[in-house]
Amino acid sequence: MSTATAVTGVRGTPVRQLTVLYDAQCSLCVHVRHWLQRQPQLVPLRLVPAGSDEAHRVYPEIDHGDTLREITVIGDRGQVYRGEAAWIMCLWALAEYRAKAKWLATPAGKPFVRVTLLAAAKYRERSGARRLERGPAPCADGCDVPH
Repeated sequence: MSTATAVTGVRGTPVRQLTVLYDAQCSLCVHVRHWLQRQPQLVPLRLVPAGSDEAHRVYPEIDHGDTLREITVIGDRGQVYRGEAAWIMCLWALAEYRAKAKWLATPAGKPFVRVTLLAAAKYRERSGARRLERGPAPCADGCDVPH
């Protein structure tokens, strides 16, 4: 993802909304979801549980298994961001973090994003093993996750 693409979207068209597909069974993902909701947004974020009926209905063409393994952000013009680019887009949408997102998209900032994603993956791996032992649990806030 280039900074220009992140800022203006496809063919220079402004991004008006982003949909974040997150793992509603991951405590870290749910925590980040709540944090994103509390932040002032320059671009509205629509947070949808990955793999949910809504995600399948709205985005039938994407690989929903991938969205459960890695955060996916979808722009209103069909842009798809995964991994590092998805995290940067989430920050770019926030009023207080847009400048930081632009820096993180540069070669100097990329290592910080990579380290953060590696730490999150380790956490998800550890908590995922515990979740498998306990079985799936519904979201605390009542999100509609298929079980």
